Amino acid sequence: MSKQVLVIGGSYFCGRVFVEEALKMPGAEIHVFNRGKLPLRMDGVTEHVGDRELAGQVRDAIPAREWDAVVDFCAYTPAHVETLLDNLRGTVRQYLLISTTTVYRKTGRRPVDENAPTLDGPQPELGEYADYGYQKCLAEQSARRACERLGIVLTVLRPAIVYGYYNYAPRETYFFDRLRHREPIVVPEPDTSVFNFIWVVDMARLLWQCIGEPRAFGETFNLASGEPVSYARIVEVLSEITGKAVNTLRLAPAEIARSNLPLPFPIDEDLVYDGTKIDRLFDFAHTPFRNGLRETLKYYLAVKRHEAAAAGER
Repeated sequence: MSKQVLVIGGSYFCGRVFVEEALKMPGAEIHVFNRGKLPLRMDGVTEHVGDRELAGQVRDAIPAREWDAVVDFCAYTPAHVETLLDNLRGTVRQYLLISTTTVYRKTGRRPVDENAPTLDGPQPELGEYADYGYQKCLAEQSARRACERLGIVLTVLRPAIVYGYYNYAPRETYFFDRLRHREPIVVPEPDTSVFNFIWVVDMARLLWQCIGEPRAFGETFNLASGEPVSYARIVEVLSEITGKAVNTLRLAPAEIARSNLPLPFPIDEDLVYDGTKIDRLFDFAHTPFRNGLRETLKYYLAVKRHEAAAAGER
């Protein structure tokens, strides 16, 4: 039986990988709606161009269909949710909102599960990102109200740190760039902070399993591998997959802060989330971090070779 799925976003990183994975599924009918700045041009994907913030463009650009699911990768505010759901023509059975583990308040408990308290205001200590987590909280609340009013089932997904193909955030590329340029990788000393990630392909596969699954209706899920990772572990894995010793520079957190070094993950707090709720539901086994990082490094190097070749042709 085919599934008609509308993806909001879908051109970058998580959304793009989701579309690629969805196309492998039998009976998938995939539509995407975004501003058209990076067309997918994929067989099996119907693209609709418009701005989600403009109600008229939502109404005019997206056809009236019986959508089995709307998967929303780029709802950052309550208005984003409301403008979309209130102006979609046709019917929607399930709305999957991609949120974030950043919605949780800081807590001493670890790992953080879906029942942990969420933010009740902005986080000024995060500077330009002060509103991000709180606005995502408000977007979740808006989705619950709108879905209840419109008779749509809601599934909220909160990924931890995502890595993998097409990542535009300077996370794993921090390490890859330094490897490529033969520069030392800074490691905090002591290296006490622990994180857990999710490989973008695993995230896409979990999202797909939620579509049309009654056990996922009305639920909120963290998406996170249970494998603990630290700066030292990342260096260790890079050494394993490259077969070479990785040059490191161990610095005290105070020195890192004084030097304003742009490390991609915190050096003084843990970011560990409990993703077992959805993993148990689908009997899902995450890709080991070593394997995911190896595939991501292959992709990164292929991109750099392509860029070098393109530069040589000019």
